[in-house]
Amino acid sequence: MDALGRMSAEEFKQAEKVPVMIVLDNVRSMHNVGSVFRTADAFLMEGIRLCGFTPQPPHRDIHKTALGATETVSWEYHKDAFDLVQQLKTGGYTIISVEQVTKSIPLHRFSWDGKQKLALIFGNEVEGVQQSLIDMADACIEITQFGTKHSLNISVSAGIVLYKLAESFMN
Repeated sequence: MDALGRMSAEEFKQAEKVPVMIVLDNVRSMHNVGSVFRTADAFLMEGIRLCGFTPQPPHRDIHKTALGATETVSWEYHKDAFDLVQQLKTGGYTIISVEQVTKSIPLHRFSWDGKQKLALIFGNEVEGVQQSLIDMADACIEITQFGTKHSLNISVSAGIVLYKLAESFMN
């Protein structure tokens, strides 16, 4: 790992972060949660907020996929996602639901300056993002898909969206 020039956990905590807060609302799978932690670490995201019945660290099934990212990525638990999103909005975050809705913006057309604080909401694996959170959002984005399936696993969706936003931050 030294040859790859990766930063230490302490260096990670001190590094400038991509101003994106990830909100996981009622995500069931511990493996999905761990994978999002690992992706958030890989792309230097600001943090993760776990809501509703989303599992929380420490747990061996989260750790299995997070590979230590629960120790580097800032996270908090909030029982009510609606209250959290209101707080984030008041704190200057632009609220983005990652969901397929009537007026959602295809990810490849979504433009972000890499500076404005974003809060990305990812919802339940079966039900998606709660309608009350979609209603609070400043925008909804979706990943364009071409096959017969109409959804992606949440950890895959998070990886695609977070990489796209990290690219904007790097430019």
